[in-house]
Amino acid sequence: MLIETLSVFPAMFEPVMSTSILGRARQAGIFDFKAYDLRDWTHDRHRTVDDEPYGGGQGMLMKAPPIFEAVRSIASQGPRPHVVFFTPCGAPFDQRTAERLSHEERLLFVCGRYEGIDERAYALADERLSIGDYVLTGGELAAMVVTDAVVRLLPGALGDEMSSVDESFATGETGGLLEYAQYTRPAAFEGAEVPEVLLSGDHAKVDAWRRANAIERTCRWRPDLIPTARLSESERGRAAELVERYHGPGYSEA
Repeated sequence: MLIETLSVFPAMFEPVMSTSILGRARQAGIFDFKAYDLRDWTHDRHRTVDDEPYGGGQGMLMKAPPIFEAVRSIASQGPRPHVVFFTPCGAPFDQRTAERLSHEERLLFVCGRYEGIDERAYALADERLSIGDYVLTGGELAAMVVTDAVVRLLPGALGDEMSSVDESFATGETGGLLEYAQYTRPAAFEGAEVPEVLLSGDHAKVDAWRRANAIERTCRWRPDLIPTARLSESERGRAAELVERYHGPGYSEA
């Protein structure tokens, strides 16, 4: 997979893309990464990428012409990329989106700055994404978040192929639940002890405990995930009881 970013601050990416899992996966050739400077597609002395918005208002907007020229130039260098713009009006980014993007051959993330992007530039987008209902100074951090979530799903990126399957929000074996609670040594610490079943060596009992614990944690902390989680009929009945216990009768995620 080739992941590319278009930004006015391309130097932000290299420290992240060269560290930890991303760095190891990149070094192993599991994915490649390139960061492009939008200013390379400007044609004035000051390398201007922004201008005042028509109709007035605070701040500056990123201009459409450099973005069009850059995206078209980058896209011409190989197979057509799947182009993603980050914007508050984008679809919420989640694990299912990460899984879908992990099957793309080439991704190009376009990172906005200032007060936003000239609306006409979005004509280049294959999709728009948002990583949350809050304001960032630019799309670079969003691109890093999405890259991390996508790369860890690529074969070989984590080493243990089941690592990404058992994590919170994964749509595989965990069925869209939060991950079960985990513990390591010491077995007792400040009055809190590791559940005895985890020390038993009985793998079937451990698996059953982990499944039940994942359901309970999801009901307590993220009950909004329960309606779409992969649960058996008996598990769904238990989940309904837990949601009522933690959040009261008549709970609704709305």
